[in-house]
Amino acid sequence: MLTNRQLLILQVTVDDFIQTAQPVGSRQLSKKEEVPFSPATIRNDMADLEELGYLEKTHTSSGRIPSEKGYRFYVDHLLTPQLVTADEILQIQSVFQERLTETEQVIQKTAMILSELTTYTSVLLGPNVRNHRIKRFSIVPLSDDSAVAIIITDSGHVENRLFELPEGITASDIEKMVNILNEQLTGVHLHELQRVLEKETAVLLKQHIGRYGELMSSFGTAITGPQEEKVFYGGKSKLLHHPEFSDLQKARGLITMMDQTNQISTLFSPNQSGIHIRIGSENTLLEMGDCSVITASYSIGEEQMGSIAIIGPTRMDYRRVVTLLDVMSGDLSRELTRIFGGLRK
Repeated sequence: MLTNRQLLILQVTVDDFIQTAQPVGSRQLSKKEEVPFSPATIRNDMADLEELGYLEKTHTSSGRIPSEKGYRFYVDHLLTPQLVTADEILQIQSVFQERLTETEQVIQKTAMILSELTTYTSVLLGPNVRNHRIKRFSIVPLSDDSAVAIIITDSGHVENRLFELPEGITASDIEKMVNILNEQLTGVHLHELQRVLEKETAVLLKQHIGRYGELMSSFGTAITGPQEEKVFYGGKSKLLHHPEFSDLQKARGLITMMDQTNQISTLFSPNQSGIHIRIGSENTLLEMGDCSVITASYSIGEEQMGSIAIIGPTRMDYRRVVTLLDVMSGDLSRELTRIFGGLRK
């Protein structure tokens, strides 16, 4: 168990390294007002903290830096909230002052503002659209043999699905089809779309549309296919501004990883509310070994809809990021609830 003095020295060491990115020495700490101990006393305690695995000694300096274990202890036991400044509140509120009407517009702007405020990369997973209800169908012919089905949900989410038009389908057939789809499928959850389309709507389409079989084969496959998880980024290159990522090969691997949706989604903690912090090797991806990820969820009403992540170096300003993420996730939830309620009316 750490002594009170060791706890203070560990906290100040982590705080100092977060701010400077430079190894911290005992003489350096002794000059701080909040550390009323001699360099010799501090040096002994830092040696003990190193032996216990909370600090590490670098090869290029006599100073020490926090280890992964040290960061974990810091965020679990020593982290204190940081007040949000008036300027930061104004920046956060700017996301919602435009009164945007589509959830994806709000989410994208949230990602950008979070990256600007934190100087790190922000990633937002869009809402799970499978639980959204269909609000409107449209079909736009692109050529004689292809068209795009446009599905708009009650959250403002838009799905575009390309499908083939069989020979002989007329503009009148398409108009009838759109009318039937809107009459039968409005209000249906996306995850129920295939069942309702095949068992109920198909009967009407068969009665009114020629070449029904070929049309439904291509159309049904297109609109009932899997929905891709939407990922929104803010400041993807911000990480490259930090000295930990000055190695071009390391930076390139990290950016490449973030371009792969199926990998980036593993950084999140699905179906978990509150703030969660993963440090270094706690992230499952090899490219994230020098990174920390702080995540929070956002909701629409009582339903958890998506997640926010801030990716930065393990030398992340945890106090600031946790505070900003907590405020932003709450404000985003309230704004999306407003939009979602308006769209459902």
